[in-house]
Amino acid sequence: MNPRSYRLLLFLMLATSLSNFSHAFTEFAGKSRAKVFTTAKDTDLRLTHTDSARFSIDGSITEAGVGIYVNPAKQFQTLLGIGGSITDASAEVFAQLSSEKQKELLTAYFDPKKGNAYNLCRTSIHSADFSRESFTYIEEGDKSLKSFSIERDRKYRIPMIQRAMRIAGRPFTFYASPWSAPAFMKDNKNMLYGGKLLPDYRDAWALYYTKFIKAYEKEGIPVWGVTIQNEPAAVQRWESMIYTAEEERDFLKNHLGPTFRREGLSDKKIVVWDHNRDLAAHRAHTILGDPEAAQYAWGTGFHWYETWTGGESLQRNLAAIKESYPDKQLLFTEGCNEGFHPDRYQHWPNAERYGEAMIRDFNVGTVGWTDWNILLDQEGGPNHVGNFCFAPIHADLTTDALIYTPSYYYIGHFSRYIRPGAKRISTSTNRSFLLATSFINKDNSIATVVMNKSDNEMDYDLHLGDRHIRVKIPARAMQTILY
Repeated sequence: MNPRSYRLLLFLMLATSLSNFSHAFTEFAGKSRAKVFTTAKDTDLRLTHTDSARFSIDGSITEAGVGIYVNPAKQFQTLLGIGGSITDASAEVFAQLSSEKQKELLTAYFDPKKGNAYNLCRTSIHSADFSRESFTYIEEGDKSLKSFSIERDRKYRIPMIQRAMRIAGRPFTFYASPWSAPAFMKDNKNMLYGGKLLPDYRDAWALYYTKFIKAYEKEGIPVWGVTIQNEPAAVQRWESMIYTAEEERDFLKNHLGPTFRREGLSDKKIVVWDHNRDLAAHRAHTILGDPEAAQYAWGTGFHWYETWTGGESLQRNLAAIKESYPDKQLLFTEGCNEGFHPDRYQHWPNAERYGEAMIRDFNVGTVGWTDWNILLDQEGGPNHVGNFCFAPIHADLTTDALIYTPSYYYIGHFSRYIRPGAKRISTSTNRSFLLATSFINKDNSIATVVMNKSDNEMDYDLHLGDRHIRVKIPARAMQTILY
């Protein structure tokens, strides 16, 4: 067979395969029921099973109405996971709860059948703002790192992570981020208020990461990877450290990457940027555009602060990264609602911020989504600089009660039904107030997550090939359709 004929045969085989795949799904849809789960403002609906519907091909539903269109034949990124951060604050609050409430919280977040099925977890390398005070794992001035010890973490943080892992089962993806190098390694001699890493300490600081990884793995906590620096462009009144794009590139290329390789940690993932969407593309171009640096980088991490979604314009920054570096990944590494006040536990826009961000982030190729603190107290802390924030669940330590905010349920619309290894599939809507994304799990179940941003209840049609169902969604609501 000549090469031209061979290529034609391959093309015909692929086309036939995709056609059969699409036909199989529409046949399957016609025989299956879709389950609808709903969370809605001004109702008691919280991840509630509200409807079951059978796909049909009757003529009562047309493309003229409000519609969502799903095409399983077009597949994109593979989901790494969804989860949140176990900070010092979360772990200390958790330790003050009764054993009954501790079990309830871990089940609510990590149980794959009874809870939100979290399988992605982040923590800080030594202290962050959500710690009671600044601390490191070494004695001040110890460039050799001989005094390195994570003993402090064994009191609260490590036990909580270990329990979360046991409930979640496998896979469980755990990673860590530094907020600042020790004060003596920085030009401002302070872990707070920004400052830069001094050139003489670049190798010592790179080795610090590897010591953290090895120490945590001795505790039975496999470390998937690290980010280079939390928010490297922000001078904060809490732990912070500044890198320009070129400085972060060179630290990765000349120090962190080679140190990981030398220490036998080449399999660990290194995530760059770890800051807001607005400058993510510039940072990625500087680092991932350099082949020597890019060989060590798994992908780009990003936050939502100040620019939390930015609509489609800032979402394009993420899309530009994925288009430019398709072999590198996007990871949402942190987000929370700021401005804590106990009167706003049930403030619905807080949940909608999660819903919109998650749908938009997934639809531009994000493979994992990590919330910030999974638990805070009734004051939005503890936090050693008064930077109090919301968590999806708060603990009132005066009454040993857990307070579930709407954000917990909005996140659950994704994490409960979309499992690690799922593939995002083509999904579109014909109305701007209706957002949607879909994933196909390894067991071939499909989860379509829909968010109604409007103040009106409405019917919409979910189309799968020539099959469809009609679904009613309340005003200001989130739904997951599982089929």
